[in-house]
Amino acid sequence: MSKYFIGLDLGGTKIATGIVNSKDELLASVKVPTQAEDGWEIITERMGDTIAEVMQKAGVKPTEVKAIGVCSPGALDIPNGIVIRSPNLRWFNVPLKKIIEDRFNIPTYFDNDANVAGLGENRYGAGVGSKHMLYMTISTGIGGGIIIDGKIYHGATFGAGEIGHITLDKNGPLCGCGNHGCIEAIASGPAIARNAKERLHEHPESLLHHYTNITAREVSEAAHAGDQYALSVVETAARNIGVVLAGLINTLNPDCVVIGGGVSNMGDILFKPLIAEVKERAIPSFVENLKIVPAKLGGDVGVMGAIALAQSQGNV
Repeated sequence: MSKYFIGLDLGGTKIATGIVNSKDELLASVKVPTQAEDGWEIITERMGDTIAEVMQKAGVKPTEVKAIGVCSPGALDIPNGIVIRSPNLRWFNVPLKKIIEDRFNIPTYFDNDANVAGLGENRYGAGVGSKHMLYMTISTGIGGGIIIDGKIYHGATFGAGEIGHITLDKNGPLCGCGNHGCIEAIASGPAIARNAKERLHEHPESLLHHYTNITAREVSEAAHAGDQYALSVVETAARNIGVVLAGLINTLNPDCVVIGGGVSNMGDILFKPLIAEVKERAIPSFVENLKIVPAKLGGDVGVMGAIALAQSQGNV
């Protein structure tokens, strides 16, 4: 009997689901709006409907599906498959794993979005062939996933990978977690925008004055257009990330670092100073053959990561 695997990416704005066969061929996929205002009962039913739809499109029966993988944002009880708290969805203590298993009678596995994205990049993206990989996502926040021997490393209480909350400056800006000086508060997308605006008055020549609203995207655009001030803001963020990354490399000794998230789309203006900082600070033998590369899967990372989660739990 053929083995099929389904992956579902639950986000604040969309639900994306896909199904692959034993050759890793994507047979069908579907995306629908989450509509968070509908509440968890309707949304979980909608999630189930997308699972049923990809099976129907692929001509696959539930008995032919070996496992379903689900990734979710928020604070999770991973072993029991419960969304403890997800502010964007306004969910509290939703038994997501049980709901899906009860509907389809298919083993369902569950993890957070950063871990799953790391696993997806490891199996299908920029980290293919890596055995010990560190995934870092830089966007509204900074998160991560640690892959050891091809599997997600969860830690003692299933919380490993919160690299955005490594303290870089104990007297730095307040982070959403309540601490001061986390790398997330210093070099995430919103932090880059804040840093650019704070000293913009000192640079009347900057192209950033032409924007009514400055986000990391505008800083990136100005930097790519040759704006020296915007370039300096990006380089400072990149080097701060490089400091934290060097410490993680010294601790974990990965063979590959994959960097995703919206900020990673800045390209060389981010990666060159980041890699330079890592090489200055990490143990030389640890970085001699280390790859530090941008993520490849883009918007498909959640679905492909969830599929990879189902496969890894199904011993494929």
